[in-house]
Amino acid sequence: MSKKKLIGTGVAIVTPFHSSGNVDFSSLVALVEHVVAGGVDFVVALGTTAEAATMNADEKRAVVDTVYDTIAGRCGFVVGAGGNNTHRVVEDISALDGSKVDAVLSVSPYYNKPSQKGIYAHFKELALSTDLPLILYNVPGRTASNISADTVLKLAADFDNIVAVKEASGDMNQIMYIIKNKPEDFIVLSGDDALTLPILAAGGDGVISVVANAYPKTFSDMVNQMIKGGDRFAALRNHYQLLDVINVLFEDGNPGGIKALLEIMGILKNNLRLPLVRVNRQVYNKLRYLHENMNLS
Repeated sequence: MSKKKLIGTGVAIVTPFHSSGNVDFSSLVALVEHVVAGGVDFVVALGTTAEAATMNADEKRAVVDTVYDTIAGRCGFVVGAGGNNTHRVVEDISALDGSKVDAVLSVSPYYNKPSQKGIYAHFKELALSTDLPLILYNVPGRTASNISADTVLKLAADFDNIVAVKEASGDMNQIMYIIKNKPEDFIVLSGDDALTLPILAAGGDGVISVVANAYPKTFSDMVNQMIKGGDRFAALRNHYQLLDVINVLFEDGNPGGIKALLEIMGILKNNLRLPLVRVNRQVYNKLRYLHENMNLS
């Protein structure tokens, strides 16, 4: 795999569901077509935004196959595989068809609250178990433990197939420390839509986005304008065009916000699996208003 496939805009796609709770594969195809047509550089399936924690193994395989077939080589493809049982994550990664997947996004173990030594040992075990490129996913707001900058840098230096980090700590000092001290070809991806522009300005390489489910072209344009030496004023304009909707997306939980917006746009139905529920009416109406008044170039 060329690491270039992981530079730019990745989108953590939602998993559409029917009202019955079954996966809505026709809407999944429509969503993938929407984001690929919008110019994203890679698609991420089975991440947090996909409600992967609520899906069984057969459903996950079917989603991976559907997304792979729909992309049809037009952009990169990343699959999420993470958890708080290291040996189970190894099994899940081993079960992936490496001919279909460009990289694996793996979240730091949650609930267990491992030490930095434990986090390092976890990802070491994953790296040694596969030839697939691995993206570390640091999201302490969900996992209750931060992957420190030093741990990220040690993993990046020690294992050739640990190729990137999705940084969603919200700690710009930590992110800049990683960017300053990382191996030259190690990729730093924003895990926070609202901080993507400043992370790119600090030397980051791209993003794994939620809002790009809805507005892939505008968000991809902003990223490209930042990392390819384009019009920085245009990047700022795109950033601020989307900032209000980005903030509202997370007011009542993710992926509730983005699924509500995608329903407003007519792309899929606003169905989630328990324990997640739809966003409240106030947030839904805010998203409708913002979308209807969006003046995108």
